[in-house]
Amino acid sequence: MAATARARASPLNRGAIHVVLLLYAALCLGPVLLVVVNSFKSRAAIFGAPLSLPGPATFDLIGYRTVLGQGVFVNYFANSLIVTVGSIAAVLLFGAMAAFALSEYRFRGNTALGLFLTLGVMVPIRLGTVAILNLMVAAHLVNTHLALILIYTAQGLPIAVFILSEFMQGVSKDLKDAGRIDGLSEYAIFLRLVLPLVRPAIATVAVFTMIPIWNDLWFPLIVAPGEATRTVTLGAQMFIGQFVTNWNAVLAALTLAVLPVLVLYLIFSKQLIRGITAGAVK
Repeated sequence: MAATARARASPLNRGAIHVVLLLYAALCLGPVLLVVVNSFKSRAAIFGAPLSLPGPATFDLIGYRTVLGQGVFVNYFANSLIVTVGSIAAVLLFGAMAAFALSEYRFRGNTALGLFLTLGVMVPIRLGTVAILNLMVAAHLVNTHLALILIYTAQGLPIAVFILSEFMQGVSKDLKDAGRIDGLSEYAIFLRLVLPLVRPAIATVAVFTMIPIWNDLWFPLIVAPGEATRTVTLGAQMFIGQFVTNWNAVLAALTLAVLPVLVLYLIFSKQLIRGITAGAVK
């Protein structure tokens, strides 16, 4: 009797979970879809019927013509790409090396160092904005790509080390010992044995690192507000004025800014899901 009740309740529980997940997905995707849909509409249609799809009478590409007509906006896009790719590469390189050392070797201060890096996950880096700005001024790195790359690398390393070290601890010790017996160096074991086995975790870290970097407005505004280093998020502010705001251009710029994140997710979606599910099991 109890088994029958549980069997009947199980589909209901699964259905309730799916309903909650669908509602959460709609809550997350709704604003994004609203921005994308309204970017293809005229200004009057944006304010008159913001929830409607663009039709023959309301379809207008003036926002995209305005954004792409601004030659500097392409430079802003390139700046964001340089900063994001450089930061992700540094985070993955140094994060993977640190995670391998913490998970593979036991030395004095190993646990303390791991806890210190974990604090970086809990403490927002923006709390040190004044100190960071003073450091960049002293190092003459204001209005440079390197300044943003260094900041975002420091921001992304704690979570990268935390995730990758957990996965690297699950790599078979016998496999690594076999590699050492065959004469492989520690670098070869790290590059040829460990990294290929933690690719889902690397994809997860890459996506989790890219999204806050690409969408960040705080540090580009403070550290690199110059025309030559302005990012896409900061560049979208050029269409927002005190008295007149070109909403067509703003929505078009935001839509274009979403594309790289969407492309990255589509490329690494399978590895990302594998990494998240494997991390949940751990």
